[in-house]
Amino acid sequence: MSAAADLRRIWLCADDYGISPGVNRAIRDLIERGRLNATSVMMVGSAIARSDIEALQASATQSPRCAIGLHVTLSAPFRPLTMHFRPLDGDMFMAFPKLLRAGLMRRLDREFIRNEVKAQLAAFMDAFGRAPDFVDGHQHVQLYPQVRDGFVDAVVEAAPNAWVRQGGRDLPLRQRLASPKALVLDSLSAQFRRRAGSAGLSFNPGFAGAYDFSRAADFGALMRQFLEGLPDGGLVMCHPGFVDDVLASLDPMTDVREREHAYLAGDAFARLLADSNVTLG
Repeated sequence: MSAAADLRRIWLCADDYGISPGVNRAIRDLIERGRLNATSVMMVGSAIARSDIEALQASATQSPRCAIGLHVTLSAPFRPLTMHFRPLDGDMFMAFPKLLRAGLMRRLDREFIRNEVKAQLAAFMDAFGRAPDFVDGHQHVQLYPQVRDGFVDAVVEAAPNAWVRQGGRDLPLRQRLASPKALVLDSLSAQFRRRAGSAGLSFNPGFAGAYDFSRAADFGALMRQFLEGLPDGGLVMCHPGFVDDVLASLDPMTDVREREHAYLAGDAFARLLADSNVTLG
């Protein structure tokens, strides 16, 4: 058997294209270097002008395998595209802990969610001239109770050929218990997979990339862990970016984005892919 046959082909997806100019530049840089093969776009972001779309499309043409998806956004400090979306906090979406809690308590309206996701899908299609390759969610909102129902309904109606992102890991229980944050995603994702599968949508077979963003973690060591046991076709989530005033005003993830970009752009990451028999091609 050839070495090429042993390679695992994975998706390395940068979230949040459109949140700020600095994040956009960092993501395009990594795509052009061949260090990313997917990014998901926030159509309600602050840096999603025609020039940002055209620049991303130009970068993607330089990559042999670069998927562009929609990053459905339903949490603060962003605002809905639909006029009558509820519940809101002022004129913004609720913070994600409140949204998750509302879903757990069955206080959300599936139709409001479906209409907003369809509006964001329509905005993507208008900007890119086509449907997204995949659809995921900012702060994993697509996995939340009740949200997932409206989300799946909208994707089935408006982009049925897109795959959707689940956040569950394909690992032994002992390894999964080591990360409480990822364990929550495992639980939410099991229900999301059932909902998406019953609707005929495809999804990634494995997921990695969740960690405590508030700590100055060794991203290289984390990436090695993420790749261990990730199946062929699995997805690693990342958040590279250059810090700017726009990002600092919208999101607490700042310096960690620059650390991720520096690692992904460097030689150590290329060596890790080779040592792990992983390809982004």
